[in-house]
Formats: sequence, structure tokens, C-alpha cells
Amino acid sequence: MRIDSVPPWPEGIEPQVPTEGYAGTFTHTPAVPPIRRPPGRTELTAPRDLAAKLPCGDDNLAVLGHGRMALGQYIHIAGRILDEDARPIAHAVVELWQANAAGRYFHPIDTRDAPLDPDFIGNGRIRTDAEGRFGFFTIRPGAYPVPSKNNWWRPPHVHFSVLGPASLSRLVTQMYFPGDPMNAYDHILNSVPDAAARERLIARQLPPHEVGLGWLGFVHDIVLRGRAATPEQP
Repeated sequence: MRIDSVPPWPEGIEPQVPTEGYAGTFTHTPAVPPIRRPPGRTELTAPRDLAAKLPCGDDNLAVLGHGRMALGQYIHIAGRILDEDARPIAHAVVELWQANAAGRYFHPIDTRDAPLDPDFIGNGRIRTDAEGRFGFFTIRPGAYPVPSKNNWWRPPHVHFSVLGPASLSRLVTQMYFPGDPMNAYDHILNSVPDAAARERLIARQLPPHEVGLGWLGFVHDIVLRGRAATPEQP
């Protein structure tokens, strides 16, 4: 299916932005609708073979090197990248980034008074296999407060960026953990009006006996377009 022929998302899937209490969505949200123009051949077909241009293979965020294990609860996140017809997207580039176990990002802009883990950088990039499957070993991120008058916290979450066969098929979103009580109070998660769409942002935890010793397992499929699409998240 051509990218320009895909119908718009159903009402309630796209998040409501700007999001109250989250300053970044005010400074990064355009004040007027974008100017629409038909995509050309370059936008629809290029760049090809993104995995060859973006180095992939960083699938283990929890082990920085021999004997250097990150602090925190070790987890494995796996899933598939699918299109609107549930067909797997082979060789899509999947990027993940997150805070450490104390809820702090390894980034200069995060100056919060929380410890940095010298053995955790918190980002990785891989590509899906022929069946659209991906997987990351990492640690469960910590929650962190959002500076605002409402005094709210972001629940544990990880960020995903997915680049499909062309640059126009990029999706940036977030994944949340099942059963976390702070999910109900998160302004970003709840900016998605449709309850079923919000559920598609929450991973499914596997029974421990299916995972083995050492890690907790989570499954999270990401759908790029269509009625069952995974909502965008900043």
C-alpha cells in the first residue's frame, strides 16, 4: 500500500498536544497545522536499506562490557514490528532509549539530583529479522518527577523509534509497564483519548517460568499504521 493512500488514524488514537503540565509539548508543538503536499518519489521509496546506514547491534543495554553490569532489575523486551494488516516489517531499524534505575537519563540536559550509573548509557539500536522480530536486554527504568505546578511523576517507561522501509514510515512512541500504579496519573500516556489505544502502549509481562533465570520478560508489538496502530508519544 502506498504511504499517501493510507487513511488517517481513527479518532482518539493520536495524542492530544500540547499536553497540560508538560512544558516540552508546548514548545515543540506547531501553533498552526502543517502544510500538506503530496509526497514525491524520494519520500515514498528512500532511503533504502536503512540498517546499512545506521549501525545496528546494540541489543544489550544492561551489560556495558565484561564484568560491567548495570544496576537495576534486569528485563528483556521483545516483540514484532507490524504494518496495518499485521504483516511483519523485516529489517526495520528499532531504537530504544530510557532512564536508568534511578529515573535519570544519561544526557547533559538531565541535571536532576539523582545518581548516574557509570555502567548504563541507556540506548540501543537493532534491526528486525525476516519476521519483524526485535529484542532488547535492559533494566527496568525508574520513575522521575516532572517540574510543574501539578507535581506529577512519569511512570517507568522506555522510548522507541521505528524506521520502516522509508523515512516517512518513522514512528516515535513509548512503552509502559503493566500494573504500575503511576500509569493512571501520567499526563503523556493519558493524552491518548482512546482507552484501547492507551492499552496498546502497555507491554505484556511473561510468566517467569517462560523466561528463565536472571531476567523478567515483556512482550510489546508495535503497529505502524491502521486501526490497531501504536499511538505516537513524544
